[in-house]
Amino acid sequence: MIRAGRTEFVLTVKDMASLAGVPLRKYRETKPYLEAGHPEPISHPDSARPLWDREQVEAYHAGKPVPPLPPASDQDLLDRHEAAALVGVTARSWNLYKHDPELTKHLVKVPEVGGYEHWPRHVVQQYKDTRPGNKGAGGRPRGSGDLIPRDQIPARIAELLDANPAVTINEAANTLGIAAFPTARDHLNQLRGQRIADLIDAEPDLDPAEAAEQLGYPRITHRGATAVAEAELQIRRARVYLDEVADALAKAGLVDEGETEVRSVDGNHLVAAVPLSPAQPAAFLVWDDRYGWRTATNRRHPIGMNTSTPPEGDGIRYLATGIHPKPADLIADLADASRGTSRPAPCPLPRTT
Repeated sequence: MIRAGRTEFVLTVKDMASLAGVPLRKYRETKPYLEAGHPEPISHPDSARPLWDREQVEAYHAGKPVPPLPPASDQDLLDRHEAAALVGVTARSWNLYKHDPELTKHLVKVPEVGGYEHWPRHVVQQYKDTRPGNKGAGGRPRGSGDLIPRDQIPARIAELLDANPAVTINEAANTLGIAAFPTARDHLNQLRGQRIADLIDAEPDLDPAEAAEQLGYPRITHRGATAVAEAELQIRRARVYLDEVADALAKAGLVDEGETEVRSVDGNHLVAAVPLSPAQPAAFLVWDDRYGWRTATNRRHPIGMNTSTPPEGDGIRYLATGIHPKPADLIADLADASRGTSRPAPCPLPRTT
């Protein structure tokens, strides 16, 4: 967490490298912040972006005693892992909860760390204390619209599933005041599918139907939920390779801040977009499990429209060879404008994720 009033003292890995006078790439490789005596991060251990306190780090480099952090207060800023822990949900669930207007209006994007999202502790505590329970909210008048904002629906559906894994579409619709079809049905399928995928990650010997049974989902829900689970698992398996590439790009100083987006298109193939730093000639690197890697210049819509042929046009270069090239080969092609092709090279290997 970021202690109250100390956002200006927050350091990222890049800031730490600068303070140490070490190139970022070398700093990431040697990880001197793991040495005994170095101040601990102030961020949650599972945070994708570890943070430190400047006063503590400067004291360490000066050979002075590391000062303690101020006592915790209700004005401290919590990241998503800490906020989720306070509310009593997973970080994945927090990604749904955070869209509630009671949280979005208090969202703090810390400029010192590239707009990293935090929430004041007292806001999260109040949200925990006052968020709706699982009691019915009455029926939905015929012909009316959804009675709660759409961005709140996933979190409310998650609460219903927590209380009763066998909750029906009509029960969810009547409890939340939303349309049964497609709103309640689609959200129930999505949340059940994600939880099936979570269970299979923990118990790889299970198949989706077995996982659905173990979670207590009625058989009538299995078809839709397991389809979502299979797509989610496909994305997670692809992320093993994509995270390897993203890490290599980060070590080379080529990526911009932001998470790699992975999207399942038509349930048949995957496309991912990795944001590059502004100094790079392209805005994104895009991976397609049919064509491999290419550059993209469109910052708003890097993936583009789904087509049955490889995208072509100004600024598009297909890099390296194959669907899963080594990160070093991809980086070499990206750095050399003379390398790459306007169309992907034929790849005889079958698509795997």
